[in-house]
Amino acid sequence: MAEGRSRDEWSRMSSLLALIATAHRDPKKTRAFKPGDFDPFAKPTRPIKVGVEVLKEVFIDQRLEAGAWRAQS
Repeated sequence: MAEGRSRDEWSRMSSLLALIATAHRDPKKTRAFKPGDFDPFAKPTRPIKVGVEVLKEVFIDQRLEAGAWRAQS
């Protein structure tokens, strides 16, 4: 329960920190901040890398197979 409360508090605090930092930034030099930039519990998101053949199967051949969504490392 303590970890859940800590996550909840950091979620709220990181939203406030992102709001304040975005309001005081120079829009020409930096991007807008997100709450995940300040939340220590937020997991960094990595884009999924897939090959061209997978994209061809999904978008051109209209096949949604389980093998089509395997990420390549």
